[in-house]
Amino acid sequence: MKELRLHSMKSHDCHVFMQKLIPIAFREMLPESVWSVLTEVNLLFQILCSTTLDVNRVQELEARVAIILCNLEKIFPPSFFDSLEHLIVHLPYEARVGGPV
Repeated sequence: MKELRLHSMKSHDCHVFMQKLIPIAFREMLPESVWSVLTEVNLLFQILCSTTLDVNRVQELEARVAIILCNLEKIFPPSFFDSLEHLIVHLPYEARVGGPV
């Protein structure tokens, strides 16, 4: 890390970095309520984007995704949300029916 910048990372490396390490780094910077909701969103996408889907975990996500969005709405102002943020509600069902992406 020269000048606090990351160099020579390939796209997969950046993806792994964002998915695994940034939530850990944000834990100290953000309030617990904000960090926990963002970590839940991160976990949701980790489960949905995995190469193999565990049907039980996806069904748990289907039951939990509305609560996650409600918690996000408590943190961020209404102007943050448009129709795309609310499409997250449908992703666990679509992943369960259609299989992994």
